[in-house]
Amino acid sequence: MPIIVNVDVMLARRKMSSGELADIIGISASNLSILKTGKAKAIRFSTLNSLCKALECQPGDLLEYVPDE
Repeated sequence: MPIIVNVDVMLARRKMSSGELADIIGISASNLSILKTGKAKAIRFSTLNSLCKALECQPGDLLEYVPDE
């Protein structure tokens, strides 16, 4: 898939655990895991907004486009 999700990178930079982030943004740990592994088919703007707020970043810090070859 050409969209890469970099939530793990931002978690490491912020020294925050996945469980802590899930609690802050109000989603289950399993849903956060699906998002982090790139298995999610979609993301709501409200969830993206919450991620950016909690991780103090921009959407482009979390999502990256890598074209297929």
